[in-house]
Amino acid sequence: MKSEIFKNIVIATDGSENSINAVEHAIEVARISKAKLFAVFVVDTGAFASIPVDMALGNMYEILKKEGDEAVKHVEDLANKVGLEIESYNVEGHPAEEIIKISENISADLIVMGTLGKSGLDRFLLGSVAEKVSRNSKIPVMVVRGEKPK
Repeated sequence: MKSEIFKNIVIATDGSENSINAVEHAIEVARISKAKLFAVFVVDTGAFASIPVDMALGNMYEILKKEGDEAVKHVEDLANKVGLEIESYNVEGHPAEEIIKISENISADLIVMGTLGKSGLDRFLLGSVAEKVSRNSKIPVMVVRGEKPK
């Protein structure tokens, strides 16, 4: 039976070890509800704002774009193993804004994302993408801790 609650689920991934648990949760919710899955990776262009434009910046951008391709490919592979329909996005911009924009554009019913567990000065200065998405999204957000419970 197909779920009437979850038809389109977004999984925001950064390709890190911390996002693996969130990906597994998103795939399981999509599998159970027979929902379509959308994998989203965002190259954070805000991270480049204070770096002078030169050859190194171009190389860094290409590295991040490649990491994004690998991150969404990983989600695609896992989703395909369980027979889920999946669509992937590797975009650039401010992560929280892009995740929300894509989610709204595809009429997502749920956004699933991990947390890096930032604390202290990093969190104060940068904020958490998961926190920003949770605070600003009109769509329900499931935030999954990076490590599995013991």
